[in-house]
Amino acid sequence: MVLKTFGWSFAVTALGLVAAVLFGGWTALGIVAILSVLEISLSFDNAVVNAGILKKMNAFWQKIFLTVGILIAVFGMRLVFPVVIVALSAQLGPIKAVELALNDKEQYQQLVTDAHPAIAAFGGMFLLMIFLDFIFEDRDIKWLQWLERPLAKLGKVDMLSVCIALIVLLISALTFAANAHQHGGAHADKAETVLLSGIAGLITYMIVGGLSGYFEDKLEEEEEREQEAEEEAERTGKPRSAVQLAGKAAFFMFLYLEVLDASFSFDGVIGAFAITNDIVLMALGLGIGAMYVRSLTVYLVRQGTLDDYVYLEHGAHYAIGALAMVLLVTIQYQINEFITGSIGVILIAASFWSSVRRNKAIAAAEGKAGSDEKTEVSSGV
Repeated sequence: MVLKTFGWSFAVTALGLVAAVLFGGWTALGIVAILSVLEISLSFDNAVVNAGILKKMNAFWQKIFLTVGILIAVFGMRLVFPVVIVALSAQLGPIKAVELALNDKEQYQQLVTDAHPAIAAFGGMFLLMIFLDFIFEDRDIKWLQWLERPLAKLGKVDMLSVCIALIVLLISALTFAANAHQHGGAHADKAETVLLSGIAGLITYMIVGGLSGYFEDKLEEEEEREQEAEEEAERTGKPRSAVQLAGKAAFFMFLYLEVLDASFSFDGVIGAFAITNDIVLMALGLGIGAMYVRSLTVYLVRQGTLDDYVYLEHGAHYAIGALAMVLLVTIQYQINEFITGSIGVILIAASFWSSVRRNKAIAAAEGKAGSDEKTEVSSGV
């Protein structure tokens, strides 16, 4: 199971490390290895959230996510994206931006740094909306009940998450963006840039998420029609198959996943510049990490991990909320990538441990109930 799921990741790792050695020797090998670990640590929460969405899709769209999706993730976000943001921010042509990335790495890195406020605002708002919509939804299973119960009640207020997101964006523009760092040690007023980019991130979330939700809701009628068949399967002891997304619904879910993955990639791409400004090594290292994130997503789906460890999804969304705030803070302040990655790992580890404790408590309760029932039967009661 492990080899089948992670086989492609192992193969890409081997090829990537060999390419790194051929490109820049053993030093390049070390840089690519560090970047791979960085990407995996920063994107573990991405895999958990992706798994929650991917399990709703049928086998065809899951395969599309793992083939076309990985091409978009590796070549689009890890190679093309850094070049595009430089071209847009510096008003350069794509070819000129590539030449700059290959021949003048210092200037290239400075231009990426200047574009960071816009990137952070877009990604921060997109991720913040994901987090807010999650915590304001009334769920049967709650992890931090003391927090999630009152938030679920507040979530009944229409458009609350949008209002909060816009308030956070406004505060970010008036505080962090007013003194955002620019290359050369100078400061620049990026308030307008942050506002426009943040609103673009919010609009992107609402369009893509809204369309995917709309087509997902259209499947409810089909689910109702199959309800009788599912009940019949339960009575006869046959396995019950859940209705999985297909067609337009799956397409927009796929689109939503790609935008989500892009938002998660922002911190990894920007953080990679703290290690190297060579786009070839960056693409190799982050690409290897992206492969493992994809494989981990599939592993979580096939193993049913999210069903067994019910708080994992909660932990991942709290990590998303933390990452959104970190991205907004980095508009002005630099935050070490180790801290960023550690926050997500700690939150997910805590939710995993809570899930294990919950499963043990349920098993103990069922065992106790079973032993009490046997005692009653044996005593003739």
